Formats: sequence, structure tokens, C-alpha cells
Amino acid sequence: MTGTSTRAVEPAPSANSRIVGAEACAAYGEQRFGKLVLRLAATDEEIDAALALRYRVFYDEMNAIASPETAAARRDRDSFDDACDHLLVIDESVGMGADGVVGTYRLLRRVHAEVHGRFYTADEYDIGCLVDYPGEMVELGRSCVDEHYRNRPTMQALWRGIAHYVFTFDATLMFGCASLPGIDPEQLKVPLSYLYHYHLAPPAMRPVALPGRYTDMNFMPAAEVDKKAAMAALPPLVKGYIRLGVSIGDGAVIDEQFNTTDVCIIVDTDWVTDKYYKHYHLPRLDMPWVGERDG
Repeated sequence: MTGTSTRAVEPAPSANSRIVGAEACAAYGEQRFGKLVLRLAATDEEIDAALALRYRVFYDEMNAIASPETAAARRDRDSFDDACDHLLVIDESVGMGADGVVGTYRLLRRVHAEVHGRFYTADEYDIGCLVDYPGEMVELGRSCVDEHYRNRPTMQALWRGIAHYVFTFDATLMFGCASLPGIDPEQLKVPLSYLYHYHLAPPAMRPVALPGRYTDMNFMPAAEVDKKAAMAALPPLVKGYIRLGVSIGDGAVIDEQFNTTDVCIIVDTDWVTDKYYKHYHLPRLDMPWVGERDG
């Protein structure tokens, strides 16, 4: 059994404490997909709406363990929220701004992680090999969608929003912690073994789970892995990353607070920007499904 991750409740993000802000919102702009609008959170109220949505999904639905303070606030928050851009999916037929937030993704760029002090993934993995990678990078986390919007149009819009973010800020690498439901690795041995044998990152780009948190993913030889069964057992978000050519770090991490088993994912953004161009300049639609907690 590996260690339990416990995240302290912290004050709500404020305009004065946040590292990111208006410049990022202006650079990113706004995208519209039917009744859905994608943009970065621009106000404290919009960020609070994202934190409330995360609480409903992670704690009410997925049974994460809430501290008394978290339960009282009904917000999923930590210190990283001040350093991150919060990508929002807004249904304007429900409400403008905060009232219409139905999806969110937390995005942390290197330039802001350096000010904050670290990336979130560093709490679970040694990511020194990634930090040394040249250029801007984006850490992905806390993705979730309201239960009434878990359909292909919403998921496609959310992923297109990430692609646009990568394009806007010229990121060369995306990474983060993606989650498989459950905290018993034995029950996840098929998908974990599949990821280990078929998607392990090359040594020079391979984060390793921290000592004391490392759980071996190699439960069986590659020849014994049923690829079809493994893919069927993976959450939609991880399947989406696989379609983008994801690489996986060495070792899984048990997160007892969130009732998940985490893996470290690494994506070369050349794949993402290529799909971005194809989607906006060619009549093709093949985006991955996005919608679980990840990091």
C-alpha cells in the first residue's frame, strides 16, 4: 500500500493572489460550439463555479474523502488553483458566466509553476526529466464535466479547448496524473500491465513514482495482456490520451483520498496541434472523450 494524499483546504482564489489573469484570458479568447462557449475563467466567481463543479463530481459522485473544511465549503481546491488557468465550458442557455459552467479543466504552464514553486505531479512523481525539457509545457489536471453534459459534443469541445490552449501558448509538452477508478492494483492489473508494456515512456522522458508511493504496473508478461480487455477497462480520458500517442511514467500511485490509482501521462503536443489544424481546416471529427478527475 502506498501513501495517502491529503490536500489541505485553502482560501478561495482571489484576484490579488492569483498568478494568472487577464492577459491569458485575452490571449486565449473565446470559442463557440453551438450553445457551448469555451474560455478561461476571468473572475473569482467563475473559478468558484469550477471548484464547486469539481466537488460535485469528485466528492459527491466519486466518493473522494473530504476534510470537514472541504465538506463545509463544498469546493475542491488547493494552492495550485491560484497558479492555474481554469478552462471552462459554459452553457449560455443555462446562464452567463459562472451560472453556466458545466465543464472545467485545470491547466498549469511552466512559467506559472516556477512562480508557484512546483508542479502538482511532483507530489507523486519524480518529474525532473520533464522539467529539463525545453520550451513551454502544460500540466493537465482536475478535468470534469457535469453529469448532464457527458456527451460527445461537450467532450469534443473541451478537448478542442485544450488544443487551442496548447496552440495559443506554444506548449511543446503536456503531462499530468490521469486516474483509474479504485485503489486495488490487483483489480487493475490488466490495464496497468497494458500501459506498462505498450505505452511506457522512453527512459529520457520517463517520470518515476516517488519512493514510498511506487506501485509496480508490470503484473503480467506482455504476451498475456488482453489488449481489447485492457482498453475496455481504461477510463475514457486515458483512452483519449492513448489516441494522442501518450507515454506513461514508471509506476502507479494509489490516491486513497480520491479513491483512484494514478498514472503519469506525457503527450508530445505535435500530436495535439496537428489534430487542432485538422479540426479547424478539414471536415474531420475524431477527438477523444474527456471527463474524469486527473491529478
